[in-house]
Amino acid sequence: MAGTAPSPVVLTYRGAVRGARRLLPVSLFVVPFGIAFGVAAIEAGMSVGQAIAMSAFIFAGASQFAALDLWHGPLPYMSLALVVLAVNARHLILSAAISPYVNQLRPGRWFLALFLLSDVNFADSYKLVKSGERDVGLILGGGLLMWVAWLAATTVGVFAGAVVTNLDRFGVDVVMAAFFAALTVGSVGSWRSAVPVLAACAVALATLPFLPSGWNIIAAALAGGFVGAFWPSGKAKGGDFLPHD
Repeated sequence: MAGTAPSPVVLTYRGAVRGARRLLPVSLFVVPFGIAFGVAAIEAGMSVGQAIAMSAFIFAGASQFAALDLWHGPLPYMSLALVVLAVNARHLILSAAISPYVNQLRPGRWFLALFLLSDVNFADSYKLVKSGERDVGLILGGGLLMWVAWLAATTVGVFAGAVVTNLDRFGVDVVMAAFFAALTVGSVGSWRSAVPVLAACAVALATLPFLPSGWNIIAAALAGGFVGAFWPSGKAKGGDFLPHD
């Protein structure tokens, strides 16, 4: 009915279970990456506890792999922090995109919902949010499942590190790039919405030889966001999650 106020945003146990079930098939693809990180971490000189703790508390595969390149004594803590910040800067964009939705909750609840936000559960939840979904539990449940899968796979990889010594022959780097490329392509609905993505890719490639590792991602995110803000992507649909008058 016209003029009817949207139902309130909630965070429920049922929503969390539903979010976990939705991402159960996707979580299987996380396993080989987690195992690969565990193996690579041991090869880089990490202890079992350090590798598992990194996956438990950082939970960011791309930045964890990037940090391994700097894992040598004495540890360059500032460089490690900057690399993690640079690679994970995209979360500023993800959280900003979902903020009009989750900010309707009390601070403690939206913090809980976004605590395990990742590319995968954002992409899945954002589509549902735009279609009128009001349960933030989807984000929490999906993120929790991905975290458990990543931590468990890392643990397996850590103990397999002494056995598997040549990680390159499995082509993990190619599979990871293909996975994120497929995720990006799947979120593009039309050629108009592809323009910001293409702009971000162009900036990332152009700045790669000149910027420190990871900072080209920040430049790409800013470029994509700028283009997306001004590029006409088509008329908004009625299912948008932003409140309507």
